[in-house]
Amino acid sequence: MTTDTQRPSIRDRIRPIDAGETVLAAHFLGADAVLALASGEIILAGEADRRLSLHEGGILDSACDGTVLLTGGDDGRVLAMDRRGDLRRIHDSGGTWIDRVALGPNGAMAWSAGRKVFVAQPKGEPLSLALPSAAGGIAFFPKGLRLAIAHYNGATLWYPNVQGDPVKLEWKGSHLGVTVSADQRFVVTTMQDAQLHGWRLEDGQHMRMSGYPGKVRSFSWTQGGKFLATSGAAEAILWPFSGKNGPMGATPTMIAPAAKAGIKVTQVAGHPASPVVAAGFADGLILLCRIEDGAEILMREPDGDAVTALAWRADGKAVAFGTESGKAGLASL
Repeated sequence: MTTDTQRPSIRDRIRPIDAGETVLAAHFLGADAVLALASGEIILAGEADRRLSLHEGGILDSACDGTVLLTGGDDGRVLAMDRRGDLRRIHDSGGTWIDRVALGPNGAMAWSAGRKVFVAQPKGEPLSLALPSAAGGIAFFPKGLRLAIAHYNGATLWYPNVQGDPVKLEWKGSHLGVTVSADQRFVVTTMQDAQLHGWRLEDGQHMRMSGYPGKVRSFSWTQGGKFLATSGAAEAILWPFSGKNGPMGATPTMIAPAAKAGIKVTQVAGHPASPVVAAGFADGLILLCRIEDGAEILMREPDGDAVTALAWRADGKAVAFGTESGKAGLASL
């Protein structure tokens, strides 16, 4: 780790945002940062901060692609907001919680309610798929209309517009999150156990990524999908995906070590255009770290308030963050 006297800092470039409650997620909608709050409200942070109430109850999940913010709440509604602030109701389950939401290519949207997953396209009625259990996570493939869904005992791959049975990827245990590699060759899930599990789709080869002291709650692809950065350890763990075999037989890269023993990374966010990862910790520390040599920039000093949300703007020139106790900020680079 770079020492405090050597490490450069951008602390003076942070504009504080008073969230006042737990920040569940951070996104960027155009140039404005968006903070999703536990109460069902969001904060739009641009030249001025605006606080909007979206759900009658908590926000359970959110997704954003820079042009649309999609939220699901325990009021059973799925809402979409564009950069102008126009809000649309996409779905109302009648009270069933909306556990997961996702945005996909060409305006596709997905969400889960109970043991069903729904996909909506710009035209036509939403399509649904019954699951063996509630969805732990949902993610679109980067190209085409295909969805990966994590659930108990594995994952399901679904082409909503194609007739036939979905593809089942089996592995015992509770799968809580899912992501797809940029080249669409690998599907990776986070698990209730302190590990990741993956499948190489061309041959169904299993991949176990273990050794974490804590549960992996945050993951993010780095520039070009070269690494999958993950939380759950005392430093950010980066699994390589640039080779033919992905992480199989490879040693992960470890960067941004914690300042104190026993403190774990809680949030990771890969820079959209450079080999840099932002890492937030359980003690409130935030570091920006270059992958190739581990060089660090201090963004936030530790204060005991766990980082719960972290996101880069699409141009890589701003970072938004939020904490468990409702502290938040917008850093300009």
